[in-house]
This record gives sequence, C-alpha cells and structure tokens, in this order.
Amino acid sequence: MTDPAPEGLSLTGKTRVFAVLGHPVAHTMSPPMHQAAFRALGMDAVYAAFDVVPEKLMAVLPAMAAMGFGGVNLTIPHKEVAYRGLEALAPSAMRSASVNTVVFREDGSLEGHSTDGHGLRMAVKEAFDTDFAGVTVLLLGCGGAGRAAARELAEGGAVRLVLANRSPERARGLAAELSREYPAMLVEVAPSWPPPPETVQGVGLILNSTALGMKEGDSALLTAEHLGSHHKMLDMTYVLRETPMMAAVRAAGGRAVNGLGMLLHQGVRSFELWTGVLPPVEPMRAALRNAVYGKNAHV
Repeated sequence: MTDPAPEGLSLTGKTRVFAVLGHPVAHTMSPPMHQAAFRALGMDAVYAAFDVVPEKLMAVLPAMAAMGFGGVNLTIPHKEVAYRGLEALAPSAMRSASVNTVVFREDGSLEGHSTDGHGLRMAVKEAFDTDFAGVTVLLLGCGGAGRAAARELAEGGAVRLVLANRSPERARGLAAELSREYPAMLVEVAPSWPPPPETVQGVGLILNSTALGMKEGDSALLTAEHLGSHHKMLDMTYVLRETPMMAAVRAAGGRAVNGLGMLLHQGVRSFELWTGVLPPVEPMRAALRNAVYGKNAHV
C-alpha cells in the first residue's frame, strides 16, 4: 500500500477514500494525479494503492463498498477479472471486455466501467485536434489494449483500420470480430510484421499499443521509409518522454505524443464517474508529469 496521507493532508473521520488495486501496484501513477484533483477542489478525500492478488479481487471489492470507499480503479491483472466477475457492466466495459473503474452505487451494487477508450479518444483530440470520424488508422499490437482501442475507433467512426501484430493469427482473429461487429469500418490485416512502408504510408493515424519503446535502447519499429509529414502518432507507453517511434515520426515531419495524455484522461473520467464532478485537468496533468518524469518536467 502506498502512503495514504500525503504531506500536508489531514485525515478525518469524514475523509472519503478512493483506491487503485493491482498486483503488483507499486508502479501506479494514479495516486498523485487524483490527489492533485482533491487538493484543487478542496475535497476531504484521499487516494491510496493496494496490492491485491487476483483470486481475492471479487471478495475485496464488495468489502470496500461496504466500508464506504468512494470508488476504485483497477490495473493489471484485475481488469479482466472484474469484467468476468461483476454483474453490472457499463457499455464501455462491455466494448473493451475489461474494467478499470468500479463505481459503488447507492443501493450497494457495483458497476464496472472502462475509461481507457475515453482516455485514448481525448488524448488524440487534445494532441491533434481531431476525433475518430473518417480517419484511417494503423494499430500496432492486438493485445488487450489494442483490442479496446480498435473498438473505440470503430465506435468513433473510423473508416479504415489496419491491424498489425507480431502474431498474424491474433490480428486475423480480431479483424474477423470487428468486421462482424462494425461492418461500416473496413478492417485489414497488415501483410507482415513490421508492416511494409506502403501499408503505413496509406494511413493518417498510427497507434502503438505494444511494449516497444518502454525502455531505453529499444529500436523504432517504423523508420523513415515508413513515415511522412501526414502522420499523427500516439504511442501508448508513457515511461519515456519520447520513444524511438515518436522520434522517427517527428523526424519525418509528422506529429507524435506518448501515452501520458491517455493516462490523464482516463483518470479524469474515473473521477467524474465516482464524484459527479469534472475535475480540473491541469493540476492532474502537472502532478502526473512530476510523478513520471520528475519535478518541473515538461512533455
């Protein structure tokens, strides 16, 4: 568990407690982000982190509701566990087949939501001043994050989606699902990994949901021959301020951002679901930047 009482915070018998659950959970950046929102709004509330093993999750969540917790976020590996275990699921959770936000309703029931898709959509809007309607997209990686992103793109009106995955079978499986569920969107599978230059050149937006770029020394999956000034790219990892693929896109004259904005906006939406209040974004962004990159960091 993280320190539930950050410096300068006075806990009272009326303090509302929110939390993130994971296993492990030490890496989470959610507490400083949400604590910044509580401070900015003058709320008597605290956000903590708890390490819970997956097999205990569905016992812990009702207990937290009974104890009066204000709401809970879930991170790896709990998103799929909660999706399978909760009876009440919001449309966002059903689309992504995962739960990252649990709302404790007044009648004592628990409702699962996924705010990851909202975070992606808002991050793209903020970075590139565009939504998904009418866009052509290359999605790198068809794992859990990629699958959720694909459905968010379809819901948002993307017209063409190219799936690229190290295992082509996984990409073909997802393509078949999407074609059945969203017949208005053209879904294709890239002919190779990495996708060839002509495939990449034919799209406008690139989303990277793979782990490539999470550590120093990773090489760029896409290089100069793949990229052009028309490209916009969001790399979902946020560990590095600039990943190798972001650098390659920028060198080609395109625009690129990392996943910090996505993390920020999924947290904003979770806060709103729990409290009914839209939190102040900039204090949350500043706290998140400081937590990830150090004080006075700018991305």
